[in-house]
Amino acid sequence: MRVRTIEISVGLFLVAGLLALAMLALKVSGLSVSAGGGTYRLYAEFDNVGALTRRAKVSMAGVTVGRVVDIEFDKNTYMARVAMDLDADVNTIPLDSSAAILTTGLLGEKFVGISAGGDDVFLKDGDLVEDTQSAVVLEELIGRFLLNSSDGGD
Repeated sequence: MRVRTIEISVGLFLVAGLLALAMLALKVSGLSVSAGGGTYRLYAEFDNVGALTRRAKVSMAGVTVGRVVDIEFDKNTYMARVAMDLDADVNTIPLDSSAAILTTGLLGEKFVGISAGGDDVFLKDGDLVEDTQSAVVLEELIGRFLLNSSDGGD
Protein backbone atom coordinates (compact mmCIF):
# COMPACT_ATOMS: atom_id res chain seq x y z
CA MET A 1 0.00 0.00 0.00
CA ARG A 2 2.84 2.37 0.85
CA VAL A 3 4.50 1.80 -2.57
CA ARG A 4 1.25 2.66 -4.34
CA THR A 5 0.97 5.95 -2.40
CA ILE A 6 4.52 6.90 -3.40
CA GLU A 7 3.81 6.04 -7.04
CA ILE A 8 0.65 8.18 -7.05
CA SER A 9 2.51 11.08 -5.40
CA VAL A 10 5.32 10.89 -7.97
CA GLY A 11 2.77 10.74 -10.79
CA LEU A 12 0.89 13.81 -9.50
CA PHE A 13 4.19 15.67 -9.08
CA LEU A 14 5.14 14.78 -12.67
CA VAL A 15 1.77 15.95 -14.03
CA ALA A 16 2.07 19.23 -12.09
CA GLY A 17 5.57 19.73 -13.51
CA LEU A 18 4.37 19.12 -17.08
CA LEU A 19 1.48 21.58 -16.63
CA ALA A 20 3.90 24.20 -15.29
CA LEU A 21 6.21 23.60 -18.26
CA ALA A 22 3.29 23.98 -20.71
CA MET A 23 2.21 27.25 -19.07
CA LEU A 24 5.77 28.55 -19.23
CA ALA A 25 6.00 27.65 -22.93
CA LEU A 26 2.74 29.52 -23.64
CA LYS A 27 3.93 32.56 -21.71
CA VAL A 28 7.30 32.71 -23.47
CA SER A 29 5.81 32.21 -26.95
CA GLY A 30 3.26 35.00 -26.50
CA LEU A 31 0.30 32.69 -27.05
CA SER A 32 -2.59 32.54 -24.65
CA VAL A 33 -5.40 30.13 -23.89
CA SER A 34 -7.85 32.91 -23.00
CA ALA A 35 -10.33 34.23 -25.55
CA GLY A 36 -9.52 37.86 -24.82
CA GLY A 37 -11.85 40.82 -24.60
CA GLY A 38 -12.16 41.73 -28.27
CA THR A 39 -9.93 43.61 -30.66
CA TYR A 40 -10.03 46.04 -33.53
CA ARG A 41 -7.66 46.22 -36.50
CA LEU A 42 -5.35 49.04 -37.57
CA TYR A 43 -2.97 49.10 -40.53
CA ALA A 44 0.38 50.79 -41.10
CA GLU A 45 2.67 50.89 -44.14
CA PHE A 46 6.45 50.79 -43.75
CA ASP A 47 9.34 51.06 -46.23
CA ASN A 48 11.19 48.31 -44.38
CA VAL A 49 9.88 46.06 -41.61
CA GLY A 50 13.27 44.46 -40.88
CA ALA A 51 12.77 41.27 -38.86
CA LEU A 52 9.25 42.10 -37.66
CA THR A 53 7.16 38.94 -37.45
CA ARG A 54 3.56 37.92 -36.93
CA ARG A 55 2.56 37.87 -33.25
CA ALA A 56 5.08 40.64 -32.48
CA LYS A 57 3.77 42.96 -29.81
CA VAL A 58 2.28 46.39 -30.39
CA SER A 59 2.93 48.77 -27.53
CA MET A 60 2.11 52.28 -26.36
CA ALA A 61 4.17 53.89 -23.61
CA GLY A 62 5.87 50.54 -23.01
CA VAL A 63 2.60 48.68 -22.39
CA THR A 64 1.54 45.90 -24.76
CA VAL A 65 -1.79 46.87 -26.32
CA GLY A 66 -1.98 44.41 -29.22
CA ARG A 67 -0.27 42.04 -31.65
CA VAL A 68 0.84 42.07 -35.28
CA VAL A 69 -1.45 39.68 -37.16
CA ASP A 70 -0.27 40.00 -40.76
CA ILE A 71 2.57 41.45 -42.84
CA GLU A 72 2.20 41.61 -46.61
CA PHE A 73 3.72 43.40 -49.56
CA ASP A 74 1.48 46.04 -51.13
CA LYS A 75 1.99 45.91 -54.92
CA ASN A 76 0.49 49.39 -55.41
CA THR A 77 2.68 51.33 -52.97
CA TYR A 78 5.70 48.96 -52.92
CA MET A 79 5.62 49.05 -49.14
CA ALA A 80 5.06 46.49 -46.40
CA ARG A 81 1.52 46.64 -45.00
CA VAL A 82 1.28 45.59 -41.36
CA ALA A 83 -2.06 44.60 -39.84
CA MET A 84 -2.32 45.00 -36.06
CA ASP A 85 -5.07 43.83 -33.72
CA LEU A 86 -5.34 46.17 -30.74
CA ASP A 87 -7.27 45.56 -27.53
CA ALA A 88 -10.80 46.94 -27.70
CA ASP A 89 -10.35 48.96 -24.50
CA VAL A 90 -7.51 50.97 -26.15
CA ASN A 91 -9.87 52.73 -28.55
CA THR A 92 -8.83 56.35 -28.05
CA ILE A 93 -5.70 56.51 -30.21
CA PRO A 94 -5.60 59.95 -31.87
CA LEU A 95 -5.75 60.14 -35.69
CA ASP A 96 -2.34 61.85 -35.94
CA SER A 97 -0.51 59.14 -33.97
CA SER A 98 2.65 57.58 -35.38
CA ALA A 99 3.87 53.98 -35.57
CA ALA A 100 7.53 52.92 -35.55
CA ILE A 101 9.27 49.57 -35.69
CA LEU A 102 11.49 49.40 -32.63
CA THR A 103 13.90 46.87 -31.17
CA THR A 104 14.17 45.61 -27.59
CA GLY A 105 17.88 46.07 -26.97
CA LEU A 106 20.63 46.16 -29.59
CA LEU A 107 19.85 42.84 -31.28
CA GLY A 108 16.51 42.00 -29.65
CA GLU A 109 13.09 41.29 -31.11
CA LYS A 110 11.24 43.85 -33.22
CA PHE A 111 7.90 45.31 -32.20
CA VAL A 112 5.59 48.14 -33.27
CA GLY A 113 5.56 51.17 -31.00
CA ILE A 114 2.69 53.63 -31.31
CA SER A 115 3.20 57.22 -30.16
CA ALA A 116 0.00 59.08 -29.42
CA GLY A 117 -0.75 62.30 -31.23
CA GLY A 118 -2.91 65.19 -30.08
CA ASP A 119 -5.91 65.07 -32.42
CA ASP A 120 -9.47 65.01 -31.07
CA VAL A 121 -10.53 62.43 -33.67
CA PHE A 122 -9.61 58.80 -32.93
CA LEU A 123 -8.53 55.89 -35.14
CA LYS A 124 -11.21 53.26 -35.61
CA ASP A 125 -11.38 49.70 -36.93
CA GLY A 126 -9.76 49.40 -40.37
CA ASP A 127 -7.98 52.78 -40.32
CA LEU A 128 -4.44 53.36 -41.55
CA VAL A 129 -1.78 54.94 -39.34
CA GLU A 130 -0.35 57.54 -41.73
CA ASP A 131 2.85 58.56 -39.95
CA THR A 132 5.29 55.63 -39.82
CA GLN A 133 8.99 55.09 -39.21
CA SER A 134 10.63 51.98 -40.67
CA ALA A 135 12.93 49.58 -38.89
CA VAL A 136 16.58 50.44 -38.42
CA VAL A 137 18.56 47.60 -39.98
CA LEU A 138 21.90 47.16 -38.23
CA GLU A 139 23.60 45.73 -41.33
CA GLU A 140 22.66 48.82 -43.38
CA LEU A 141 24.07 51.13 -40.71
CA ILE A 142 27.36 49.22 -40.57
CA GLY A 143 27.56 49.23 -44.39
CA ARG A 144 27.02 52.99 -44.53
CA PHE A 145 29.63 53.54 -41.84
CA LEU A 146 32.21 51.40 -43.65
CA LEU A 147 31.42 53.04 -47.00
CA ASN A 148 31.75 56.54 -45.56
CA SER A 149 34.99 55.73 -43.75
CA SER A 150 36.56 54.25 -46.89
CA ASP A 151 35.52 57.28 -49.02
CA GLY A 152 37.04 59.69 -46.51
CA GLY A 153 40.55 58.30 -46.99
CA ASP A 154 40.68 58.86 -50.80
